[in-house]
Amino acid sequence: MAKILIVDDDPDFQNATRIVLEKEGHTIFSAKSGNEGYRRAKEDQPDLIVLDVMMDSVLDGLSMSRQMYEDDEMRDIPIIMVTSIANTDYAELFPTDDYIHIRAFMSKPIDPAKLIKQVNKLLVK
Repeated sequence: MAKILIVDDDPDFQNATRIVLEKEGHTIFSAKSGNEGYRRAKEDQPDLIVLDVMMDSVLDGLSMSRQMYEDDEMRDIPIIMVTSIANTDYAELFPTDDYIHIRAFMSKPIDPAKLIKQVNKLLVK
């Protein structure tokens, strides 16, 4: 199955997502910030990334996705962006145009069945 990187500063979210995706046979590794996530992605070359928006900074995940897009080796790794930013005072900071380089967006809390469906959809090449 696939190698999936979970980038989120919430250990509970990381653990729950890991359990759901490991049950599907995927190999999971994680990071807790955009900088750490970028390094892990560069080293481990995941098949897919589940990426939070708000970590070290309000738009940390967006910064990571932009770094990946600018890196020819990492540009094509699909990203599922997950966040609860819509429920915060920072919602207006979230861009809604081509500035974000992701393949799918999911709001927290995430339904495990919907996550699995989205992962499977993005892993089909």
